[in-house]
Amino acid sequence: MPPQGISPNFFSARKPYFPLAFESSSPICLPAKQKQEVLEKNRQIEALLNQKIRQVKKPHLLLLAILLGSFACQPKATEDNTSENSKPNIVLIFMDDMGYGDLGSYGATGWQTPNLDQLAADGTRFTQFYVPHAVCSASRAALLTGTYANRLEIFGALDHSAKHGLNPEETTLAEMLKAQGYSTGIVGKWHLGHQPEFLPIKQGFDSYFGLAYSNDMWPHHPETKDYYPPLPLYEGDSVIQILDDQSQLTTWYTEKAVDFIDKNQKQPFFLYLAHSMPHVPLFVSDKFKGKSEQGMYGDVMMEIDWSVGQVRAKLKELGLEENTLIIFTSDNGPWLSYGGHAGTTSGLRAGKGTSLEGGIRVPAIFAWPGKIPAGKVQNQAAMTIDVFPTIAQLIGSPLPSLKIDGRDIWPMIEGEKMEDRPYYAYYNQNELQAVIYGKWKVVYPHRYRIIPEGSELRNDGFPVKYEYLDFEKTELYDLENDPAETTDVKERFPEVLAQLDSLANIARADMGDKLTESEGPGLRKHGRVD
Repeated sequence: MPPQGISPNFFSARKPYFPLAFESSSPICLPAKQKQEVLEKNRQIEALLNQKIRQVKKPHLLLLAILLGSFACQPKATEDNTSENSKPNIVLIFMDDMGYGDLGSYGATGWQTPNLDQLAADGTRFTQFYVPHAVCSASRAALLTGTYANRLEIFGALDHSAKHGLNPEETTLAEMLKAQGYSTGIVGKWHLGHQPEFLPIKQGFDSYFGLAYSNDMWPHHPETKDYYPPLPLYEGDSVIQILDDQSQLTTWYTEKAVDFIDKNQKQPFFLYLAHSMPHVPLFVSDKFKGKSEQGMYGDVMMEIDWSVGQVRAKLKELGLEENTLIIFTSDNGPWLSYGGHAGTTSGLRAGKGTSLEGGIRVPAIFAWPGKIPAGKVQNQAAMTIDVFPTIAQLIGSPLPSLKIDGRDIWPMIEGEKMEDRPYYAYYNQNELQAVIYGKWKVVYPHRYRIIPEGSELRNDGFPVKYEYLDFEKTELYDLENDPAETTDVKERFPEVLAQLDSLANIARADMGDKLTESEGPGLRKHGRVD
């Protein structure tokens, strides 16, 4: 069974004024949590009223007093989380290793994602949306700070041995929203440092339920069984359970997410739902086991789709749907070496762990009924670093004092076109491997990994070995006509290559680049414990 309950600071509600009630079954102006207590009081009041009414010569005056008292306890419109005057709720759903082609609206076959497809139909779906780093921790740092993770000295995927994490001096999305009066909660994977100093509750979140790092960092890892310790499940800053079975993880995350929404419905809230799946090892509950044509990966995707449906249903039930922005995207592309336990790229080149399109291009959906036009498809390039400044602008928050790298893309979300800007793809230790500018992409010489040709991919949770190759020369791609990056066109468009090279040099002068042995003054330090 999942751990019961949730931290008290997860919930903050106004103490209601309750004069009298008409019916003992309908207490008014109350959070759900207090209903049972008040129902009993109502029954006592009702009995007293009946007795008093029999004694009063003018009972209609008593009834008028009750009516006036009930109106007095109605909340003001500006205090109502469903009001257009209130700040919007933010629900950010972040997947782990989900491929560009893993949703029905992006071409998935072998499983169905009706709830996510409906989310896309209800909002704006991006076709050229990127992460700056095709790996777990770095990608999450960029999302939550609006900043390239290499600027923050966060690289790769932190594990149980890491003594460092996201520097508390950095401003997270949760901290920015909390300063604007939001209740903030994370459910799911954190992966920005498991030391107490770096856990979510020290980084702006009121509550936390989930894993501190990847779900494969446990004793059952298929390749390194003796390296990882038991996998801890956290609530707040405490380990509440050791996981030996992850089949209920998506269900638990969903229940906690829905509970958070329910308990924070009276105030603006930020829910960061960071699913551990479909990162390997794959687990699924009995509700979805064997439901897809594809197998385990398809079952997992269908359960995640169900989870999104549960979140939307709760918002609708509480009348919050029209005051809630939902953002759905992924931390990087699929981990292709796991074969049938990995997602798809819809024909994009390579996958997770590379700066090629299959590694850094991810699905992205933004939905907000009445604010974001339904059924929009946005083909212009954007990146996860843009989420932070977009939300800041939306709620009227100032940006952090420390430099961030994203920009407000709200016009794009509404379906408009903005001026192109460069986006940078970094990997390893501050290697600038690619620059994207509009439909153009330049890839610089670096070492990368691919699945060896002729490999027999498995379907049992065990990976095949990667082959490492050298990208020996600079190549230029026209992504509009060649999203699979098959044809180098730098000889045909030397002026475009020169323009992208100049943009790369601007980034190198700021943040450096290990590939060219460049140093930059714009780097900051991660947090570290002794």
